Amino acid sequence: MNQAHLLWSFLNVLTKVRYDALMEVYGSLEDAAKHVGEELLRGLGCREETVRDTLMKMEEWNPSFYARRLDKSGTRFLTIADAEYPSRLREIGDPPVFLYARGDLSILDQPCIALVGTRGMSQYGRRVTGDLVPDFVSAGMVTVSGLAEGIDAEVAVQTLKAGGRTVAVLGHGLATIYPRDNAELAEEIIEAGGLLLSEFPFDFPPDKYTFPSRNRIVAGLTLGTVVLEAPEGSGAIITADLANDYGRDVFAVPGSIYDANYAGCAELIRKGHARLITSASQALQELGIIAPEHPVSSYEPQTEEEGKIMAVLTTMPQSMDDLAGRSALDAGTLNAALTMMELQGAVKNVGGGQWVRA
Repeated sequence: MNQAHLLWSFLNVLTKVRYDALMEVYGSLEDAAKHVGEELLRGLGCREETVRDTLMKMEEWNPSFYARRLDKSGTRFLTIADAEYPSRLREIGDPPVFLYARGDLSILDQPCIALVGTRGMSQYGRRVTGDLVPDFVSAGMVTVSGLAEGIDAEVAVQTLKAGGRTVAVLGHGLATIYPRDNAELAEEIIEAGGLLLSEFPFDFPPDKYTFPSRNRIVAGLTLGTVVLEAPEGSGAIITADLANDYGRDVFAVPGSIYDANYAGCAELIRKGHARLITSASQALQELGIIAPEHPVSSYEPQTEEEGKIMAVLTTMPQSMDDLAGRSALDAGTLNAALTMMELQGAVKNVGGGQWVRA
């Protein structure tokens, strides 16, 4: 690994604009590294606090130790000048100068779709994610999200369940996984042929500004962004806005007008910043990708009780109490019938004791 490139990444001060300025003056990062000091850092526009912190980091710098840690963890290091650097990401206005990757980088050459949403995922948001993700996977798309709790993690889970591959873009270095509860999921992503990606130095901790910074990579890697569930001002809305800035397609799933978790989606749609979708096939058609066929269920009720259930069941979730009242079946009979119908793929439990037609 190039020690000068690793140094500049470790210092974490180079935006694309600053990188271009160094290349214009010095011609290479190697030559620029020989001049790291107060004058150069101030010339790049770094604040005094950043200058102080960067000079302290210089004293801690151990290139061989850092490189060994990357090798031991199976982490690849890329610069924007490398041929393996993702081509779609290079097209945005502010691409990261450096990337760290664990997993299969080649999947970034395939059609990718960003699927994003709130950490405070609702049962409805979980159901939306579970319905849409498998269809994107069936269409041959790689899903991209952030591996945060909530919608991000659910995107990864549903992608793996559908036999697909996913990219998790992290808002911190690859030495650890945040939140810790997703560490096992991160390893499953890699084992399934997916990818973990970060622009931050190996040990860099998560911070309030790292996640908005991460969002531009999610938007930049992909052909389009789908907002699955998002309140106003959430990180998912930031990702959607960035995708619009980059000239990428943006889609949003609608929710109840009374649900604050979907206020961000509603605002995107109202402003014309996102196209309303209710299925993956609608986004796939807009992106010019042929959507998979969705066969209409041909399930025929096997008993009188099943017939009563099918007559009152819809695609909107209903509780056992609601179904019992509308079907005039007692709880035991209803539960037994639903269990058999679920085994046949006719109905689906979407969580919280809520049932829908499959």
